[in-house]
Amino acid sequence: MIKQSSATEQFRALHESGCFVLPNPWDVGSAVYLEHLGFKALATTSAGYAFSKGWPDGPAFVPRDLMLAHISELVESLSLPVNADFQNGYADEPEDVAANVKHCIATGVAGLSIEDSTGRSDKPLYDFDLAVERIRAARAAIDASTPGAQASCLLTARCEAWLVGDSDPLRTSLDRLVAFADAGADCLYAPGVSNPEEITAIVKAVSPRPINVLVSTHNCALTVSQLADLGVRRISVGGALARVAWGAFIRAAKDIQDNGSFNAFAAAAPHGELNDLFRDRV
Repeated sequence: MIKQSSATEQFRALHESGCFVLPNPWDVGSAVYLEHLGFKALATTSAGYAFSKGWPDGPAFVPRDLMLAHISELVESLSLPVNADFQNGYADEPEDVAANVKHCIATGVAGLSIEDSTGRSDKPLYDFDLAVERIRAARAAIDASTPGAQASCLLTARCEAWLVGDSDPLRTSLDRLVAFADAGADCLYAPGVSNPEEITAIVKAVSPRPINVLVSTHNCALTVSQLADLGVRRISVGGALARVAWGAFIRAAKDIQDNGSFNAFAAAAPHGELNDLFRDRV
C-alpha cells in the first residue's frame, strides 16, 4: 500500500499527462491481476461488487459500511491509486454527503466520485441546486480532510442523465457538469454518452478540467485512441469487466446444465498462472 498523499499525487498526474484507462475490478483478485498487467490506477465498481454479493446495484442494497470496507480492502491490497465509486455519497443532504465523504477518504483512496442520481423512479435526479450543493459539500469535506496537502483526494462529479433516461441528456449533462466544475469537482463524468460529437461538447464545456468516459456494452466499438483524439482524459469501464466474467460463467454453467458439455473450460485461465501470481503476494 502506498501512502495516500503519494497516491493522490500519482492519480492527479495521470489526469494531466494525457488519456489513460481506469479499469474497474470487483474484488481483490481481479484488482491484483489488473495491477499485474500494468494499469496505473484502478477504480471500484459498485455494480461489480454488488453482483459478487448477490445483490442489486445501488446504495439502497449495499450498506455504506460494507462498501467502505470493500474500498478499504482494495486500497490495502494494491500499490496503485484507487478511485472509489461512492455512488450518491450514501446521502441526500449536503452535510450528510460531506460526513460520508470523510469516511471514504479515510479508506486511503486517491479519488472518489459522487453522482446526482437519487435512486427514485419518480424523481431520478436531484434538483439542480441541491445537486450542485452536494458537490460543493464533498469538495469542502475533502479540503478539510487534507489541509495544506499538495494533492488532495480527486473529486469526480457525475451526471446520470443518460442512465436515468432524461429527455435531453446532453443539455442536462452540460448544465450540471459545468456547475459541478464551478463547485469544485476536479473531473467530470456523464456515464452513458457515446456519440463522439456529444463527447466533444462535454470536453469543451468543462475544459481544462478532464472528463471521464464510460465504455461499456453500448459503446464498446470506441477505442482508447479515438477517445484520446476527442480530448477525453480518463476511460473507465464500470461493471463491464465483472459482467464479462459473469457472461463466461453463465455460458459455461448453462452448457453443463443443458448439454452435459464442459467445452467452455478450454478457455479457462490457467491454474498455474493465477496460483503463481497470488502466491507471490503471500
